[in-house]
Amino acid sequence: MINVLFVCLGNICRSPMAEAIFKELVAQAGLSDQFEIDSVGTAGYHEGDSAHPGTRRVLAGHGIACTSISRQISRRDLAEADYIIPMDQSNRSDLQSMARNQARSGQIELLLDFAPDTQAKDVPDPYYTGDFEGVYRLVKSGCEGLLAHIRQERSL
Repeated sequence: MINVLFVCLGNICRSPMAEAIFKELVAQAGLSDQFEIDSVGTAGYHEGDSAHPGTRRVLAGHGIACTSISRQISRRDLAEADYIIPMDQSNRSDLQSMARNQARSGQIELLLDFAPDTQAKDVPDPYYTGDFEGVYRLVKSGCEGLLAHIRQERSL
């Protein structure tokens, strides 16, 4: 199984959106049986909560289900994920600090590093901006690029 873990701050907006979009893309490619896909937050502010209503609304508008429940990243997540995909540079910095002195199997790469049509590095947090549709477009582009990268890297 290829373990992909999406990460944002609270795990209610960006990372559950990426999780849902990526699951949909993987299913459309007929590869669901080869992936384990999840999302987490670097902080536990919203642990146990469903995704933000704005995230669920935008995903539903695009025909994508979102069943994510917020949780904070664990040492086990860091050890087992093949691809650790933070939404912004602050999340990446937090992950790198958490991963110090711990063995991990995966690389930590920003989602938008896989989005060929944007110069942005950070996915803005719609919890603060309210722009869930704009975030959807960025996240979808990043997820499409990530899946293409994994398919090439793993010969899928």
